[in-house]
Amino acid sequence: MNKAIGEQLELWEAEILAPAKARFPLRRERFETSSGTEVPDLVGPSSDGVPTEATYVDRLGVPGSFPYTRGVQPTMYRGRLWTMRQYAGFGSASESNERYRYLLGAGQTGLSVAFDLPTQMGYDSDAPESLGEVGRVGVAIDSVEDMAVLMDGIPLDSVSTSMTINATAPVLLAQYMAVGKRQGVPAHKLRGTVQNDILKEYMARGTYIYPPRPSMRLVTDLFAFCAERVPQWNTISISGYHVREAGCTAVQEVAFTLADGLAYVQAAVEQGLDVNAFAPRLSFFFNVHNNFLEEVAKFRAARRLWARLMKERFGANARSQRLRFHSQTAGSTLTAQQPDNNVVRVAVQALASVLGGTQSLHTNSRDEALSLPTEDSVRIALRTQQIIASETGVADWVDPLAGSYAVEFLTDSIEAGAREYLATIDGLGGMVAAIEQGYPQREIQDAAYRTQRAIERGEQEVVGVNVHRLEAEPVPETLQLDPALEAQQVARLQTLRAERSASAATAAIDTVRRTAEGTDNLIPPILEAVEARCTLGEISDALRGVFGLHREVVVL
Repeated sequence: MNKAIGEQLELWEAEILAPAKARFPLRRERFETSSGTEVPDLVGPSSDGVPTEATYVDRLGVPGSFPYTRGVQPTMYRGRLWTMRQYAGFGSASESNERYRYLLGAGQTGLSVAFDLPTQMGYDSDAPESLGEVGRVGVAIDSVEDMAVLMDGIPLDSVSTSMTINATAPVLLAQYMAVGKRQGVPAHKLRGTVQNDILKEYMARGTYIYPPRPSMRLVTDLFAFCAERVPQWNTISISGYHVREAGCTAVQEVAFTLADGLAYVQAAVEQGLDVNAFAPRLSFFFNVHNNFLEEVAKFRAARRLWARLMKERFGANARSQRLRFHSQTAGSTLTAQQPDNNVVRVAVQALASVLGGTQSLHTNSRDEALSLPTEDSVRIALRTQQIIASETGVADWVDPLAGSYAVEFLTDSIEAGAREYLATIDGLGGMVAAIEQGYPQREIQDAAYRTQRAIERGEQEVVGVNVHRLEAEPVPETLQLDPALEAQQVARLQTLRAERSASAATAAIDTVRRTAEGTDNLIPPILEAVEARCTLGEISDALRGVFGLHREVVVL
């Protein structure tokens, strides 16, 4: 073996692998296949498991070290499995709380909260804009009292909670902190993530409120606040998931997601924050589609490219270079036709995510193309992850597909393609300017159009849709929401307003408004407003009055 490589591996074992094993003791004393072959700590392109090519180690590195192509932890799932989250939230806070307790009892290891559209858009449930949408695609949360019901009986000092919320992320996190305080859990012990990725909303999803630049202020204010007060909280989940759902390619998903990430880092640095004070708490959120090897390679390419960009552009340290990500199987690949086929799609996508090195995973349910998922289908989705973890043996290996000609070719190709997009975005003045000019929106729309045309022509086969169809589709059982839910939620809201101190609420909202007009951090007054039992809509209205509303860029 080359002497330099041997020295590099010895250094890795002493300074990276050994401390990792101490921090996360291995799940078993010995990892082996069904034939009794031992699985080593490190596998490379040679018969004895030791990398023999200098170029292999130099280009890929080793697990847990720059450029993190092979994973952000040297032991990966040998020390600790990925977090199994099932994204859930529907109807009222009490109904969602029941679902969370069910999932935790079934073996889920973290919560993932879905909010209804009014909550995402900063409207209370009794606002005219909310009519007919309350509790429909997620849980309705108007105030800290709703958040308390949502988390009733769930110990916030031991459960990690992910919240898919963007424009109103500061308000929802403030509510969560207030509930933690009621439980006696100090903010520094809270663990979880707010998505807080507003840039992708302008590109793909549409649940924005304010224009991009004041929205970026809210993002960076949350960075600064949590770095000091909620240090274990992931302050952003930079999301490629939704741009992929909107129709982009794997290369575009990597490029646009990392471009968003660079924009957030740059904005925070310009506000005077030390990159190494907040960047270690950045997290990412990726989609997992059906092209199995491309998806595995996508995650490896994203890790490597992010590490290089953070080093090149910001001189960030090792912890700030690591791309940690949550993944979710692709909702856009689920079919209403023959929905049981979706179980297979989800299993394939979940396996690709695990082989690609995810830190957290949500598996979609078979019936989500038709309605909110039933308990039975949610259980199957969770069991899919548990079967991969317990029965396939893939969690015993660190980056098991490394060295595959196909995977390495695709990893290089995706990274190169993403760099081309990043160069174009830089030329436009960065991601915020590119969004304002409609560039990523056009690219996503064009890619989505090409895919749809390929499906319609039969060039891209979708089983049960344009091939292998059934003449008579059976009608599956779907979850139905109580039509009285909206009226009940509005009544709760009106009771809150009647019982709280009106003067305290008014004073708190005035403080939010004055702070928005200045330059101080907005999170402390938002937290005070939440504790004064101000509603999400009232706080959002105060910010709307100062920041205005974003008007969508029309892309032609």
